[in-house]
Amino acid sequence: MTTPTPTCGIVGTGDFSCGLDATLRIISGKWKPLILFFLRDGPKRYSELKRLISGVSNKVLIQQLKDLEADRMLVRTDYKEVPPRVDYALAPLGRSLAEAIVPLCTWGTEHMTEMASIVAKRDTLA
Repeated sequence: MTTPTPTCGIVGTGDFSCGLDATLRIISGKWKPLILFFLRDGPKRYSELKRLISGVSNKVLIQQLKDLEADRMLVRTDYKEVPPRVDYALAPLGRSLAEAIVPLCTWGTEHMTEMASIVAKRDTLA
């Protein structure tokens, strides 16, 4: 007996094959899901995000923040102060996407030991 395949939304809308395709195009990039996840708790300044996301370079973090802003996932607020103060917050669309990422975080936490072993093994083969 086969299990029915869950649908992924309306097929063929725009340039997307399904809803998952649309979502992955927005969060493509190693750091975008983490940016969205860490902004769930409220606005953050660039330096706060940089501390929370270990391993990301300044250039890549800046580019991925710009991409998420252009995709209407977050809002950048420039307070026009000296010294400069800018923060990033989730836009409504970004908040709904960030909440959808939470179950992935839960899954990753529950399977972190196994995933670490798998990644370590994969890295030795590379």
